Amino acid sequence: MSIEMLQEAEEFIQSYYKELEKPEYESSQRMKKIEEMIREKGFYDHTYEEIQYGAKVAWRNSNRCIGRFFWQMLHVIDKRDIDSEDQLAAALFEHMEYATNNGKIRPTITVFSAKTEEKQFRIWNHQLIRYAGYETKDGIVGDPVSIAFTKVCIDLGWEPMYGDFDILPLIIQKGDENPKLYDIPKELILEVLIEHPDFPWFKELALKWYAVPLISDMKMEIGGLTYTAAPFNGWYMGTEIGARNLADEDRYNKLPIIAEMMGLNVGSHSSLWKDRALVELNAAVLYSYKKQGVSIVDHHTAAQQFKQFEMKETKEGRDVTGDWTWLIPPMSPASTHIFHKPFKNKMKKPNYFYQKAPF
Repeated sequence: MSIEMLQEAEEFIQSYYKELEKPEYESSQRMKKIEEMIREKGFYDHTYEEIQYGAKVAWRNSNRCIGRFFWQMLHVIDKRDIDSEDQLAAALFEHMEYATNNGKIRPTITVFSAKTEEKQFRIWNHQLIRYAGYETKDGIVGDPVSIAFTKVCIDLGWEPMYGDFDILPLIIQKGDENPKLYDIPKELILEVLIEHPDFPWFKELALKWYAVPLISDMKMEIGGLTYTAAPFNGWYMGTEIGARNLADEDRYNKLPIIAEMMGLNVGSHSSLWKDRALVELNAAVLYSYKKQGVSIVDHHTAAQQFKQFEMKETKEGRDVTGDWTWLIPPMSPASTHIFHKPFKNKMKKPNYFYQKAPF
């Protein structure tokens, strides 16, 4: 019997029953059943209520997330009974449709079976929706961060289109079996065309981004069990798109062309052309998402919401942990309270963790 699993299960169950104010004797009875299951099978099964609580607390404990104020809003979909890649792909499509909600994005997680010796699912994609990246004789086309994964998709039979914003397919693997590739139905993918409220020429850049960030390569650990496939989403903070995805030099690197279109002096750092272009790109992202009715939050509002989260957690007697380097927004961080406050980067469980890429 796994002593470590039993200890983590007990810690989790005690927290679950205490926080939800359930009778203590029920906690003891539940632990007896869990111990019996671990002795017999080497693992145990969570109830739906335990999964629901654990997934929400995992979000609450996510040190790198500034959006934890909404942790209790997480909608938990239980798909642990799924046994094939085709079923899993169908469940992912259901998740996309539910979470997208015509732009009124709903924080959602779909939980597939826990890892055992007999069963394990992996989703190879970092995010369920992401753009391809290609190395061509004329340079990189698309998203540079996706180059390696795009090559894997092509090797598995995906037909590349060599565009700047080609949606990659899903790759799903069951155990040690060969991975399977699935194209995402176009009607499930909501994208936002980026335009600027004051610069008509901005449309000429032909920029866009998808509506929902669906993280799919992390594992969720609850009470000694590991869920290797548990994709989840919230909604975007504008700077994730405008200050990173479209702005980083090793991503779409659009600041130089935006600065030139603005008539800025790109030959001198002291002209602050990068800063000025960055502000306008972020303004365009926020404007476009709101114009199309797609949920998004600016970094100042997100920081205020995080402050409310801190106050609530303190009131409940819980320490707020955090990774400061991730919590500060990538634009104007010193204008938020987070920049001026230290956080202990202590990992608590339940939580979401990175796992080694399967390719």
